[in-house]
Amino acid sequence: MTNNQNQPRDYDAVLGGQSPPPVDGVVLGGIEGVKRSLSNPVITVRIAALSEALKYGDAGLDVLIQALQDKSRLVQRFAYRLLKQKTERQVKQALQAYKPWNLEERFNEYQGYKNDRVTQFANRQVIEFDANVGIVEPVNNAYALRFEYENNDNLPRKLSRLLQETNADKLEVLVFGLWAETSQTDSSSIVQALVDAKQRLTNLKAVFIGDLTSEDSEISWIQQSDISPILQAYPKLEILQIRGSDRLQFSPPIRHNHLKALIVETGGLSRDTVAQICQMNLPALEHLELWFGSEDYGGDCWFEDLNPIIFAEKFSNLVYLGLRNSQFTDEIVSVIVGSPILDYISVLDLSMGTLTDAGAEELLNCSAINNLDILNISENFLSQEMIDKFSGLDVRVLANNQKKEDDDRYIDGRYCSVSE
Repeated sequence: MTNNQNQPRDYDAVLGGQSPPPVDGVVLGGIEGVKRSLSNPVITVRIAALSEALKYGDAGLDVLIQALQDKSRLVQRFAYRLLKQKTERQVKQALQAYKPWNLEERFNEYQGYKNDRVTQFANRQVIEFDANVGIVEPVNNAYALRFEYENNDNLPRKLSRLLQETNADKLEVLVFGLWAETSQTDSSSIVQALVDAKQRLTNLKAVFIGDLTSEDSEISWIQQSDISPILQAYPKLEILQIRGSDRLQFSPPIRHNHLKALIVETGGLSRDTVAQICQMNLPALEHLELWFGSEDYGGDCWFEDLNPIIFAEKFSNLVYLGLRNSQFTDEIVSVIVGSPILDYISVLDLSMGTLTDAGAEELLNCSAINNLDILNISENFLSQEMIDKFSGLDVRVLANNQKKEDDDRYIDGRYCSVSE
């Protein structure tokens, strides 16, 4: 955040068409004036120009469609909301191509956890690496490496064989499954092997460490380690996904200029890990996803620990905020509805948690919810009557697979989806 609070910021803008354009954003000079204003570096001026463009028929629609590619996400979203009201064929085609966020795979149930391995990661199909076949599609596929019980083949050795492939330098995505015969071995050997391979994996963009099924290891038993050396070794990395929280660390201070997505899946996330994440300097971060899990498995984080994210605009370029798998989803909602974060994110994901009708009512009563493109409240504890109320929002709402309260196993009957 800037020291001068009077200076306009990237997110000082009119959202959702709920307010008139700013006074200093008045556009003069017809459609050509609109086009000139769209080259203005001030976000509010460009947004005002979009409202003006509606006066100029097809020429104005063309301007709005072009604005879907604006460098500012707020300008893109404002153009999107204006265009959603139109029925012209070229508009419908443009809206079908427009994606406010590009990791739709994150809405799949559990993302491979439980009894299946992931089939998609970083928008790519996951392929098991076979040294006899080699790397066929280094860009379009994600290659997975896993410990093999039959020959006691650990992952550092398998990674070494992968690095011998002639096109290993073109490889963009790697997935690491079980790395040793026992789940009590931490991931430090994988971290070090990746660091040692940095001169060979020069195009690596996405890494997932921990693609273990429940048969490999329960999520709360997965032993991670300090992950920060990977970020230091791969300055071009865009997506980092970690499963498991035991021994997980992000040793500060960390600055990474290109990381766009950070995903941490746990059955119990500690407040120390959340604090370390909040200390990271990630100016390009667009996707932050945290699974909080259960206090019975180390999840001592609480909603106050999220204040740097929700109130301080710690990651001001966020598009997607996932506060998932939580035992305190209602409390999270009570904080979010009074925060500025809904003014600039496009996707709010509260799935797999403990949201009740009372918490959902708070969401409905918050006008800023209409600023979102997507709201995911799947796998919570909502009644059908409450879900029906969300149909009135101008937002894509996902509310599948609601859970039933279980008073026999839990004190209040509610539980997060993934814990042990």
